[in-house]
Amino acid sequence: MSGSAIIRAQKLGRWYGEVVGLSELDVLFRPGITGLLGPNGAGKSTLMRLIVGELKPSRGGISVLGMQPFANRALYPKLGFAPQQDALYDEMSGVEFVRHLLRMGGYSRSEARTMARSAMEQVGLADAMDRKCGQYSKGMRQRTRLAQAIAHNPELLILDEPLTGLDPVGRRHIMALFQGLADSGKSLIVSSHVLHEVQSLTDTIVLLHRGRLLAQGDVGEIRGLLSSHPREVRLQASEPRKLASLLINWPSVKKIEVLGEEKKVLDEEEEDLGEEEQVIGGGELRIFTEDLEAFHAQLPEAIGQVQPGLRSLASSDADLESVFDYLTQ
Repeated sequence: MSGSAIIRAQKLGRWYGEVVGLSELDVLFRPGITGLLGPNGAGKSTLMRLIVGELKPSRGGISVLGMQPFANRALYPKLGFAPQQDALYDEMSGVEFVRHLLRMGGYSRSEARTMARSAMEQVGLADAMDRKCGQYSKGMRQRTRLAQAIAHNPELLILDEPLTGLDPVGRRHIMALFQGLADSGKSLIVSSHVLHEVQSLTDTIVLLHRGRLLAQGDVGEIRGLLSSHPREVRLQASEPRKLASLLINWPSVKKIEVLGEEKKVLDEEEEDLGEEEQVIGGGELRIFTEDLEAFHAQLPEAIGQVQPGLRSLASSDADLESVFDYLTQ
């Protein structure tokens, strides 16, 4: 393992009574932006709270920026944490809330004032920073939590579902902020269960499932784990059965489904499709291939041969959602 790892966990476990939050987790995070992915309950929040020192491991170990995080005051100024929980003080304004936390962190009154206002401006709340938090929308509250995480210019940001509650404009603004922070040399761990959000920020991902590491690497490496799984291609055509009859004989094609009104199995007399192949009447093919590259190389000639009236073609496995579905299943 490279010495450039900023976080390293070995045999890390954390449980709550009989409930296991993390189990035997071996993982490392490198500089830059890393997406921490997994469904709700996968252990993402538990791992983040271990990283920032809120929790003590039940077993194993974790180091963050070369230090043990639990109860380590020397590490705290280097970390910025935006938890998923909404814990704003409604009687304070947004800028007062951020300034209050900075003062608790040891900054002087004038330092805290300047840093808080700058942070609120960075998250797009320049015009609303003096309003009470109790008057904020869900998205504004989320931005305020992000402001307190970045206000002290930390080296490492831990962000738990940071885009929750933001409208599309707000999401674009915050994602641009994250990219800017990374470009300036900061490292970010961005947790989400919405995969396309993280994929638009980074190719570097860690997948958790039921408290365990499912996979780690860039999107290309994760897709490489799917070599034993068929890849899905969706194709819309005016006469999909003409094309299906040809494609089903290709060695790389494992199964074809035609999506439509009613579901039935075609026998060999009705179509030249194997009896194991499930076909549904309609205008869209779901094609499962074990060699996606070879399939795409052969497809243009097949379309020219049978003239099925092609309308659209897409490979869902180009999307991280499909990778995650395959790995969790």
